[in-house]
Amino acid sequence: MWRRTPSAQNGFFARLVLSRAMDDSVYVGNAGADAALDRGWLMGHFKDASDPRHSEAVEIKWGVHPAGDERVEWVRGEDRTALLVLISGCFLVELPGRTVRLEHQGDYVVWGQGVDHSWFAEEESVVLTVRWPSVPGYAVEGTEA
Repeated sequence: MWRRTPSAQNGFFARLVLSRAMDDSVYVGNAGADAALDRGWLMGHFKDASDPRHSEAVEIKWGVHPAGDERVEWVRGEDRTALLVLISGCFLVELPGRTVRLEHQGDYVVWGQGVDHSWFAEEESVVLTVRWPSVPGYAVEGTEA
């Protein structure tokens, strides 16, 4: 349902979301709020099968990382393709023989199957990660993946 209300910020009309789960096939949320509930994950095979965010085709993560945060161990034997987009901060993606520094909003890196990787948050950072397909077996137990 749409309801027109004036936006306090820009005078345009904004959509008023009346409920999060609108029906069985639509979910409306906030990436920051929803990510905090599931280690950053918004979509993937790990969501309940009845949830519209369940997918075996793709995983989407809204990663919020304090300065100095790093992946505990490298991902080895990667079976997925990944896209990582910097939303804010400064974030390093470590790849074999190379480190990519994402420092401007919108900077991104893509790597394919078979590319090992790790990461380090040089500053407090927010990154959006899209990986496909969504398969189990990559989380480091007891830590942020």
